[in-house]
Amino acid sequence: MSRSSVSLGIGGTVQTYVWNWKGKPVSVIYEVLGEGKQILLLPAFSTVSSRAEMRGLAEQLAERFQVIAVDWPGFGESDRPGIDYKPAVYHGFLRSFVQSVFSDPVVVIAGGHAAGYVMQLAQQSPAPWSYVILTAPTWRGPLPTAMGEHRKAYKVLQQIVRLPILGQFLYFLNTLPWFLRWMYQRHVYADPKHITRSLMAEKWQASREWGARFASVAFVTGALDPVRDRMRFIDYFQPLPVPVLMVIGEQTPPKSREEMEIVVHFSGVQVLRMPGSLGLHEEYADALMAGLLPMLNKFLS
Repeated sequence: MSRSSVSLGIGGTVQTYVWNWKGKPVSVIYEVLGEGKQILLLPAFSTVSSRAEMRGLAEQLAERFQVIAVDWPGFGESDRPGIDYKPAVYHGFLRSFVQSVFSDPVVVIAGGHAAGYVMQLAQQSPAPWSYVILTAPTWRGPLPTAMGEHRKAYKVLQQIVRLPILGQFLYFLNTLPWFLRWMYQRHVYADPKHITRSLMAEKWQASREWGARFASVAFVTGALDPVRDRMRFIDYFQPLPVPVLMVIGEQTPPKSREEMEIVVHFSGVQVLRMPGSLGLHEEYADALMAGLLPMLNKFLS
């Protein structure tokens, strides 16, 4: 597994959790920063997913708590084996990681697509979470959201990108710096002024890790969707197994925001509305921290 010259972490102590998937060891990188009551930070799934997107939030939380930020298998600096990435992989990993690292229920802050995996695990008895915070939660991958439910076609695309030469070339074209910038301007950040050269260098580096295309194309094509329809996602919140706060960005793309608002309407989740889009946890970490701190002090006092 290669290591980049660009920091992909949060500035804490880097540790490795060796997880076994179907008899094969997978090294998962996580970081620990600060002291006190523990908070787990789970980055959003994306082509450039890494724990570094939680850096701004982690630095501020670490002044009062101990934060643990993890790179999902297949993303960030964790191993990226060429396995068949599907929901069972991440359900299994999250369950194993939480049971191994935490002895008591923990507060979890999860971005984007991590929401479904967190809420699925919340159904477990006893629940591993004391409080769930979901920032810009999603349940459907980019292609199904934008193009509709053409799962067979997306499966073919997924297999093409997994090919050693053609697939790597197609992945390379879709992770060029200009394309990543376009993606951030359209879906991830609300203010283009925040999309700096250093940010794009970090994101581009995250996409360069060996084996990066495998989990990435699975996410984009919807193969990592924890559920296949809206009602099943809503079912995770009825009734609420633990207290849940949903953070919704004011500039979230219409289709994604519609899904969030529907969940809010049909469930008893708390809601925090603030500037931002799908990457609000990274772009507006200060504003998010200001909104979360009173609630965190309540649950972690």
